[in-house]
Amino acid sequence: MAGAKTANRMAEERSDELLRSQFKGIGIFVFWISGIINVLALTGSIYMLQIYDRALASASVPTLVALSVIALALYAFQGVFDIIRAQLLVRVGARADRLLAPIAHRVGVDMPRFGFSTAVALERGRDVDTLRGFLGSQGPIALFDLPWVPVYLIFVSFLHPLLGMLTMGGALVLALLTVTTELMSRKLTSAAQQAFVARNAVADSNARNAELLKAMGFAGAALDRFNRANREHLTLQTRASDIVGTFSGISRVLRMILQSALLGLGAYLAMEGQMSAGAIIAVSVASSRALAPIDMAIGNWKGVMAARQAFKRLRETMLAMGTPTKPMNLGTPSRTLKVEHITVAAPASGRVLLNDVSFELKAGQALGVVGPSAGGKTTLVRALTGIWSPLRGSVRLDDAETVHWDDGSLGKHMGYLPQEVALLDETVAANISRLSEQADSAAIVEAARAAGVHEMILRLPDGYETQLGPMGASLSAGQRQRIGLARALYGNPFLVVLDEPNSFLDADGEQALAAAIESVRRRGGIAIVVAHRLNVLAGVDLIAVIQDGRLAAFGRREELLAPRDIPADRQAAGPKLATV
Repeated sequence: MAGAKTANRMAEERSDELLRSQFKGIGIFVFWISGIINVLALTGSIYMLQIYDRALASASVPTLVALSVIALALYAFQGVFDIIRAQLLVRVGARADRLLAPIAHRVGVDMPRFGFSTAVALERGRDVDTLRGFLGSQGPIALFDLPWVPVYLIFVSFLHPLLGMLTMGGALVLALLTVTTELMSRKLTSAAQQAFVARNAVADSNARNAELLKAMGFAGAALDRFNRANREHLTLQTRASDIVGTFSGISRVLRMILQSALLGLGAYLAMEGQMSAGAIIAVSVASSRALAPIDMAIGNWKGVMAARQAFKRLRETMLAMGTPTKPMNLGTPSRTLKVEHITVAAPASGRVLLNDVSFELKAGQALGVVGPSAGGKTTLVRALTGIWSPLRGSVRLDDAETVHWDDGSLGKHMGYLPQEVALLDETVAANISRLSEQADSAAIVEAARAAGVHEMILRLPDGYETQLGPMGASLSAGQRQRIGLARALYGNPFLVVLDEPNSFLDADGEQALAAAIESVRRRGGIAIVVAHRLNVLAGVDLIAVIQDGRLAAFGRREELLAPRDIPADRQAAGPKLATV
């Protein structure tokens, strides 16, 4: 426990140091620019003070012109610094996006394999957009102006202490309103965000199952489910917005009352001879500027809270990703695959699905994995390919644990065909080559031939350059599976793992699959095939039976699948798992 806390603390320190190195210098620079802007913003107050008390009193046109020229020059400087600050904040947002978006996307790609919905997985990307949008808004400007409010309070107090005290009292009231807004809306805003994610998850689920909803006629029920989630989100969002809007309205009214009170008190003090008429106008302008950042902060508080929550989640994301390390180059595996006492649990629920499984395969061997549904076959596949990490035990290629490999390096030595073949919205060639920027055309064609899909690809509208569209929906299930098989075989990987590779294949496809398994063995690779139909296992020499999360049997195919006093009619009925 102490070690875990130390590791978490070190990870937090590394992430904070990374953020400081990227943004601390810019933050300090923007802070001081904000100071210059706020000092220059006193130009209006001082100008009005000088106009009423000097130019009008002396009726001097040259004095009026000189004061106006100086004021125009100072306003120009203020405008330039305002532009610089705004552009800097936009660029800070862009830098934050460049830093955080790849991390957020990496987490978004990883989350679905741990049981999260696509909508939840994409939420980190939306957090990056929220943070970038906030940095380009008026919210951070108000926050950078807040520390400089004392400049105006000092100026007003210099004109008269009573006016300074009144302005300070108004600022404190508005500050209390800001704190109250935060306290009352924090939980609601968080709940509204969670409801927003839940609503998007329902929308994503409905979109992915559009054909099923249409064919079976329960699109209306799915729509009702979305409407319920949407109503809950709108209710919470409306309540949060009402709180922010109410306090923003109160803040504006109090500002107007305070400015009128300052004018009235200033007029009284002027009548008592304690200040000039020009000071009344100067106080009005300066107090308005002093209270503007607080009022602006309240008005933008919804964005402030959203950005803060987004940043918190992104920081947690950085902690979860940790500091990437560059593993050593472990060479090309060529001898063995060892599975040593692995126990695997479902990441979402923690339920153990595979318990204490061990076996060893050598180069040139092929293993068929059979067993009843929900017995643990796909869990084994996920552990072998690194999709899920074992709770205990290890998976080794040439005695090196797969967790010690870099994902990119390990992927070159591994081919994987999942049950549900998903193709990317790219060309056929890009899908087969795994999006390689320097794809070898000969290797692509070789993989397609090995999967028996070369001729079919050539008959597509643009051959290997045919765009497949989202999820490869323009192809049949069998075509997608064979292109997925070609992708698994691309680059002649040492380990090829095929999960139900013949579920959508016709007779020609199954022949091509058998030939592909044989080619993997012939070139010294290792093939693992999960199957319910045992005819696809003709090319394997070993069989593993996974049942109830355990390795029930392991041995040569001829021994495990041989009939054992079973009537002929049952032998022809299909898989003979009961004979094992």
